[in-house]
Amino acid sequence: MTTTQFDVLSPDGFSIHHSDTYPTRDAAVDALKQWVKRYEFQGYYSSMNYGRIPLEDVHEYCNIIEVSTVNEDED
Repeated sequence: MTTTQFDVLSPDGFSIHHSDTYPTRDAAVDALKQWVKRYEFQGYYSSMNYGRIPLEDVHEYCNIIEVSTVNEDED
C-alpha cells in the first residue's frame, strides 16, 4: 500500500527535519512555520544559495513536496 505524505525543503533543498514527513499539506505548512521560528533570534535565514533571507520571505524559498511511502502489509 502506498501512502502520500508531504515534506518541506529548505531554501538550500534539504528537508527541514531529519526524519519527519507530514500527513497533510496543512501539517507541512505548520511545520515550516515552527522551523522558521528557530531563526527569530538572528532575524534571518542564511542560505548557501540565496544569502540572507528575511524571515518574512523564507516561505517563498521553501518547497512543500509530495512523497510516497510504501507500507508493507503485516501478515
